[in-house]
Amino acid sequence: MNKRTLGIIGGLGALAGADLFGKLLKAHTAGHAETELHFLLEQHPFRGAGTSLEQDSNVIARKLYVFETGRTLIQRGVDTILLPCFASHVFRDEIQTELEAPVLDMMDALSQYVAARIAPGSRLGVLTSDYVRHAGLFERYFGEHYQLIYPSSLEQEGLMEAVYGTRGLQVGGADKAVIELVSRACHQLQEQQADLLLPGFTELAMVAAEMQRFGIALADINEIYAEYALLHQREVTSAPFKLGIVGGVGPAATVDFMNKVIHNTPATRDQDHIKMVVEQNPQIPDRTANLLRGETDPTVAMLSTCKRLEADGAHAIAIPCNTAHAFVPSIQPYLSVPVVHMLEETIGYIRKHYGTARPVGLLATSGTVQSRVYHTIADAAGLTLLIPDPTHQNLVMEAIYGEQGVKAGYTTGRCKEELLAAAAHLADSGAQVLVLGCTELPLILPQCERFKLGDSTVALIDPTEILARRCVELAYAH
Repeated sequence: MNKRTLGIIGGLGALAGADLFGKLLKAHTAGHAETELHFLLEQHPFRGAGTSLEQDSNVIARKLYVFETGRTLIQRGVDTILLPCFASHVFRDEIQTELEAPVLDMMDALSQYVAARIAPGSRLGVLTSDYVRHAGLFERYFGEHYQLIYPSSLEQEGLMEAVYGTRGLQVGGADKAVIELVSRACHQLQEQQADLLLPGFTELAMVAAEMQRFGIALADINEIYAEYALLHQREVTSAPFKLGIVGGVGPAATVDFMNKVIHNTPATRDQDHIKMVVEQNPQIPDRTANLLRGETDPTVAMLSTCKRLEADGAHAIAIPCNTAHAFVPSIQPYLSVPVVHMLEETIGYIRKHYGTARPVGLLATSGTVQSRVYHTIADAAGLTLLIPDPTHQNLVMEAIYGEQGVKAGYTTGRCKEELLAAAAHLADSGAQVLVLGCTELPLILPQCERFKLGDSTVALIDPTEILARRCVELAYAH
């Protein structure tokens, strides 16, 4: 048996939300028992509930309430959301963009109802709030194929009173005076030759049956929406790609990596860029210290950081730290999203662009060198990997960790001289391609296809640049 969990965002019109809940249960029992359905009504106090929605009403609080309640429903396992509020459907698209579950379109339900009953070109009488009318919600759905008519100013004032007044429908009032105000607005639309009357308040569903007894064919939007929801095929929405970044390893390299993602994104406006969520956690224990001296293991801290990124909706995780990749094989099995492996991407890039005949030199922390994580990948790709001798490896470490090293905020002077000396040593040893295998090193020497080192010319490869490009590719393939 199929299983679905439908959630209703209540509280915007509390009684109307409860009415929809009841009609969902009734419709399910009557004709959809072959599907196992669970219904949740999430309703909290909303200060704007009951406030008359005038033309110039500020709906920011309403938007935030809808979004937060939608998030709560999704956390409770809901796979489909119902939003019984016409005013909120003015901004439904904004909400849908930020929620993983589909928010069913009540106006689409109403459109299907209309299309099944009257031909294009017919006149539709609309009973809605000043806010919804001014926002053009009904024009958006019906304006191209139907003529829309609204009550006169006097009858509209009465309709607003019938819904929002002290004895109005929102507070459970349905006495003779309220019914009379709704009837007058309906009759006026009928006098203007409206072929069908459409509700623009979900509260009107609570008096639709009574209107029909008076000969007024006013659609029951909650019945329509309930049936639409039950017939609607469960769909999986695809949220925009979000890149999770394990930051703080090191801090400056994180910012540099994010800049590279931005620069590699073919964007012409802010909205074209990739969503990124960063867990800037400099307290992750030093990876090199663990690999060289057995100091605090960073594995748990790394997994914990990745788990938080995963929980925040990341589709892939980037770790702009070469040494940290020695721990990736341990944590990847515990994650449901992939860590984009910077070292594998870098070696793959070198093989593709420079072939396997050119020796590759590695400028990296001693931890990365000792872990042989680059060596393993290079060997599998058929590349020859060269590393500095102990003296020049010490220069690389000084360029990174020294008092005037890049981790201390320096990018010129002594650290650059030390790095250039180590690079020249590798070039003299035969390396034609140099990997800047610590993510801070490209802050000293950027990627370059032809870099002069004395009498030699080498290619400088920046793994964070390669990682950024790959992450952009993944985002556009999503």
